[in-house]
Amino acid sequence: MKRKDTRGDRLDRSAYDRALGMLARREYSQRELRTRLERAGCDEDESESALRRLQTQHYQDDDRFGEMIVRARVGQGYGPARIQAELRSHGLGDAPIRVLIEGAGVDWEVLAAAQLRKKYGIRPVADYAERGKRAAFLLRRGFSAATVRIVTHSEVGDPGD
Repeated sequence: MKRKDTRGDRLDRSAYDRALGMLARREYSQRELRTRLERAGCDEDESESALRRLQTQHYQDDDRFGEMIVRARVGQGYGPARIQAELRSHGLGDAPIRVLIEGAGVDWEVLAAAQLRKKYGIRPVADYAERGKRAAFLLRRGFSAATVRIVTHSEVGDPGD
């Protein structure tokens, strides 16, 4: 029984077929697809044509990709600054990012408080150093300083209350 040379098959695939195959597995931003096609050795003009065709056919959509990232990162407990930075790294513009984050309908204070409870339990803040530690945790997760201040100062048993 003769085996097919799968490597040769991969080399003959068009940029459109490659991109469609990638999109069949998961969502990609236009920038990601362009980079992956470039790394695969596809011609730049052919890649651009393939990307336009995929967008026209609604197989690739940066807004849909952004919505997926926002949902996933909110579910993982990340704040808006972290989500915004990730979307920017995928090539989305500031205006669409703002629309996606505002459209998510997330109460960032509630999400930040939930992240604190998940990490530290219901144990009250013991001192200012502990409050700073908790604030730094939330800041690293992408919550705004205003949100962090509200959440860390609203905990029961705060020193200075």
